[in-house]
Amino acid sequence: MTDAAQTPGGEHYLATLAGIVADAGDLGLELARVQIRELRMLAAAGRLAEVQVAQRNARVQVHDMALRSIAAEVGGVMRVTDRTVQRRIGEARTLIEGFPATVEAWEAGRIVRGHAFLIVETGTSLPAEMWAEFETVAITRCEQDTPNRVRGELEILAHRMHPRSFAERHEETAAGRCVRLVPGRDGMSDLVATLPTVIAAGIHDRLTQQARAIIDTRDERAATRRGVAFGGTAEDSIDGAPADTADAIATDARSTDQVRADVLADLLLAGTPALDDTRDTTAGPLGAIRARVQILVPAATLTGEDDGPCDLAGRSPIDPATARSLAGGTGVWERLFHDPTTGVTVATDSYRVPSGMRRFLQARDQHCRFPGCRTAAIRCEVDHTHDHALGGKTELSNLAHLCQRHHSMKQFTAWRVRELMGGVLEWTSPLGRTYREDAPTPAVAFTPATPPPPHAGPAPF
Repeated sequence: MTDAAQTPGGEHYLATLAGIVADAGDLGLELARVQIRELRMLAAAGRLAEVQVAQRNARVQVHDMALRSIAAEVGGVMRVTDRTVQRRIGEARTLIEGFPATVEAWEAGRIVRGHAFLIVETGTSLPAEMWAEFETVAITRCEQDTPNRVRGELEILAHRMHPRSFAERHEETAAGRCVRLVPGRDGMSDLVATLPTVIAAGIHDRLTQQARAIIDTRDERAATRRGVAFGGTAEDSIDGAPADTADAIATDARSTDQVRADVLADLLLAGTPALDDTRDTTAGPLGAIRARVQILVPAATLTGEDDGPCDLAGRSPIDPATARSLAGGTGVWERLFHDPTTGVTVATDSYRVPSGMRRFLQARDQHCRFPGCRTAAIRCEVDHTHDHALGGKTELSNLAHLCQRHHSMKQFTAWRVRELMGGVLEWTSPLGRTYREDAPTPAVAFTPATPPPPHAGPAPF
């Protein structure tokens, strides 16, 4: 007999789930208080070392020795190394003393630990005298969304507030690009490349597309190798490859990560993917795949009036020069307006979403519209908020991007969603808790020009 607590939607199930959710909220506040107390203790340890040195008017080396001694004492109780404690003391002092409003918001439950450390991580790129101004804006934004969602916005905010332009700092940092080999265990190593963000994102995207192409066509390629598609026998092969090659393809069980790593090695060592069937004649299907990146470029940056950062959707800021270069290389420019008078398709009788609507939705949504998800729109599916099979229309007011994970969750669990005016999604959990998901702030907004005053006729003489 099935336990009533395991029956989704049952009274016992919902009561049990409500208790778990309530505990999660209470424990979150309790854990925050304990974590902040630990940070204050570590900050106090750092100040004690500073006071000791100040009393002796000692050199920097003496201060470091005092700090090491205190860190070793505290580390003995916490059962961590003195180096770790010393590092954490520095981090604690930065947060407790440099960002007090952030600590207060965290302690009150308005933000969580991830928000607090994100504010410090992004804010410390600014001069210390600007930290208070930065955290005031950052806290307000963090109260509305999850840490992974606001990371890009806080990075761009810090870049725009910085007294030096983002382009200048990017050029300076780009000089440090490199490739490093980090030895690992069991005969493995990490190959780490530090590159401009748009280049790194493009490399990862192309590898992902190639890996998916290999995985999705395993059966087809195995059949083609055997000659089945050409009326041959199981022992035949269109290129003379032995039958066991087809068997190897058919039994290939590598994950996307594994195929992505193998394709990277093929490209770097041999210049072509090893599984590209037409590589010997022309650029094969895998080699023809090119990376796609989704970039939001403010109009002022595009025209060169502003030198601020641009947003690589789902990732992080990129430099304006790269954004302008990519924009200049595109073959088509389209203006997208949420207004039927402009010619943008806003509805259709068919289930399929026309390309014009899809482009508009990508610009509007930017990422998956489930609360907290940052999967870029170009990696998501366009979902009918009200199911098309149940009468939902294919129109902008009933469409939104969802990643595969959250699209499936909407279909097969008790989570429900409805779309309000302006592309706002209102999600309702199985317990009836609601989460408002506003459409992201657009990078460019078009407003009508102020109409000229009505003609009053000729002026009197």
